[in-house]
Amino acid sequence: MNKGRTYNKCGFSFSKSPFSVFLCYISVMKLKANLHFHSKEDPCDIISYSLFEGIDKAKELGFNVLASTCHTKNIVTAEHKTYAEKNEILLIPGIESNVYEKGTNRKNHVLILNCDESANDIHTFDDLAAYKKEHAEIFIIAAHPYFYGSFSLAERLEKHIDLFDAVELSWFYTRWFNKNPRGAHIAQKYNKPFIATSDTHFFKFMNTNFITVESIEKTPKAFFKAIKNGGFQNTTSPRSLYDIFITFAFWEVKNIIKKIWIKIM
Repeated sequence: MNKGRTYNKCGFSFSKSPFSVFLCYISVMKLKANLHFHSKEDPCDIISYSLFEGIDKAKELGFNVLASTCHTKNIVTAEHKTYAEKNEILLIPGIESNVYEKGTNRKNHVLILNCDESANDIHTFDDLAAYKKEHAEIFIIAAHPYFYGSFSLAERLEKHIDLFDAVELSWFYTRWFNKNPRGAHIAQKYNKPFIATSDTHFFKFMNTNFITVESIEKTPKAFFKAIKNGGFQNTTSPRSLYDIFITFAFWEVKNIIKKIWIKIM
């Protein structure tokens, strides 16, 4: 499992010349990254801040890379990218897709990063496989694969493991309640990076769960290559039972408001 190795982080093999390896190491930059981030543009969640405000917060907290992953829709615009560049943030367009097995109505949350708007049309694992074949630049993460809920991949992660580039280390755990070890086991079994995210829906936990990537360039290609080669470090810590309770309460209130709004409309 790639929990974050520090060797071979530039993608060079040690058969390369010592000078090449030396150049790699002196040029490496450390990029603090949030790869699972929702904002008020999300068509499924009720969130208080915009992506522009999220970029401001990312800069304030010292992030260098931010991936927008709203549910079912890539919401990143040219204006967002320009604003992020001005704030020295590498903004990666993404989506948290609902992906289904053919003939079923059970959705599975999958993060697709570095995608374009056509990723909005991905609905099945066959769609995802076809999209990945045509877009080698994307990076696919299994979101909270073994946590409770009808939206986690569970056994479908192993069934479709070749589609995934990484497995998510979810922020949603305590010292007594933690579904991450199952994800860690699968990541280790298939040698996939196991990466921490905050699944940001509010700013409180944004700076407690993230990765720091050692990359030779601040570009999506170099960034994701570094992760695949193990050049990253996870920062994560368990939440309190109070944090978990407040989160559940927030989600329940959100869902109630959403249902009322749908009826009114």
